[in-house]
Amino acid sequence: MADAQEIFDRLKKDHDRHRELLDKLLETSGESGERKTLFEELTKELKSHAAAEEQALYSTMLRKPPTTDETRHSVAEHHEIEEALNDLAATDMSEGGWLTKFKTFDHDYRHHIDEEEEDHFPDFAKHLTEQDMEHMRSVFERRKKEEKTEAEVTPEKKEDAKE
Repeated sequence: MADAQEIFDRLKKDHDRHRELLDKLLETSGESGERKTLFEELTKELKSHAAAEEQALYSTMLRKPPTTDETRHSVAEHHEIEEALNDLAATDMSEGGWLTKFKTFDHDYRHHIDEEEEDHFPDFAKHLTEQDMEHMRSVFERRKKEEKTEAEVTPEKKEDAKE
């Protein structure tokens, strides 16, 4: 379905930007201004993307029984990603532990977006109606812009996060 592909291409465009930011962060060291700036940009990008994706795509897919399990899985991973970002923000960037945590985060996030692109999006496309696609087109960009304006780096250690 060509229209569905347009929507998934838009999400993949964000994912490509995220991969680019991850690559740049992996090239930084210590508590440099560059690392701080890139991490803040990555955090705002990921939080706003996840919120917009959940409202535009996942709210739609939750209403379709064949895709409910995949949808819940991805939304749960969004929560884990946010917790990991908050934990990274609460970790001293000048310590080696930050890079170790970031490499784990990098691996987990890339796995998440690869799974979305390779497994979930093709499955979802089979179940989308024209009305669904119109909803997603109208919601995603608006929601992402709103969320990015409000997104913040929120330091919180994983062990302190409320369940």
